[in-house]
Order: sequence, then C-alpha cells, then structure tokens
Amino acid sequence: MSAQVVDHTDNQFWSDVQVAVPITKDIDFNMLGTLRVGRDFNRPVDERIGTGFTFRFGQHLQIAPNYLYIGTQPFRNRRVWESRLSLPVTLRFNVEKFRFSDRNLFERRIRNPGITSTRYRNRLQVEHPVGPSKWALSLFVADEVFYDWSIDRWVRNRFSVGGSKVFNKHFTQDVYYLRQNDGVSIPGDLNVIGTILRVKL
Repeated sequence: MSAQVVDHTDNQFWSDVQVAVPITKDIDFNMLGTLRVGRDFNRPVDERIGTGFTFRFGQHLQIAPNYLYIGTQPFRNRRVWESRLSLPVTLRFNVEKFRFSDRNLFERRIRNPGITSTRYRNRLQVEHPVGPSKWALSLFVADEVFYDWSIDRWVRNRFSVGGSKVFNKHFTQDVYYLRQNDGVSIPGDLNVIGTILRVKL
C-alpha cells in the first residue's frame, strides 16, 4: 500500500462567532465558537468552543484571558484534541483617522496526541474608516507572527486584509482574506476566506 501524500497547502473557510455578555462597564464574559472548513473547502478540519473574559483598562489597554477546546482533523486519518489557555494583551491608539492595535498573546497548548507547547503571537493591525460615518465601515490590514518555544523558532506568519461593518450596538461583522505561511505545520501554507460575527448582548 502506498504511503499517504499530504499536501502542505490548503484553501479554507473560517467562521467565528463571539458573544459578549457585559458584567460591568469594563468587564465582559465571552462565549467563543469556530468552524473551519478545509481540504479545499470540502470538509470540516477545525472546530473550537470556549469561554473567557475581557477586561478593559481605560481606552487603550485590554486583557482577554480565555480557554478553548479544539478538535482538528487537518488531513485524512489524523485527529488531534487540544485544550488551549490564552492570554492576549492588546494596546490600541488612534493617529488622526487611523486606528492601530498591537496584540501580544501568550498561549499554552495541551495536545492529545502531541507535545505540550507554549507560543507567543504578536499581531499589528491598522484600521481606517471609509465612506460616510453612518455606514460604520472600516477597512483593516494586519500581520501576525508566531514564536514556538517547543522548537525555539519563529514558525508562522499570517497576513490579512478585510473590512468590518457595525450594524448596530449589538452586531458587528468582519470579512477578510488571510494568507498563512508556516514551514512546520501540515498543512502550513493556507489561503483563507474568513468571517467573524461579534454579538454584544
């Protein structure tokens, strides 16, 4: 029997839903869900569910610890379960009409099968509103790099571009294209069309 050939590239669709329940003016309880369809948009390859909190400190600093339970099947006959603890710290500031955000994220990954590892991720994003203010539409571009301490190297880069539409105080929708380059994971090089629905109750 011939060995299975695994492609290092894939085309995927990512769909995220984030529900925020305000506890106080500066603290939210969050519920998180994700479905990723890959193998050239043919099969689910990643499912996630989790919870967390968002703590806001003034207008510029946000800390959002969370837990995710993740099931992946990136290619045939390969399944991995993961518990992930994440601590993202985000700084935001405005320069005229541009909004900059710098997210520094530390995550602990407990995988079965697989090794337990710790990663650092840094994402810089720039947003700019377009059209009349009543549209509440912003375009954004972002780049994120990953460092994995289990192998002591920078392992991944994600570049994304997209738009964000605020419908009202309860609903915001993001649509984006993301390109991932990764020389370690399989598949590691991804073309992604993604959506994020943010709901605030």
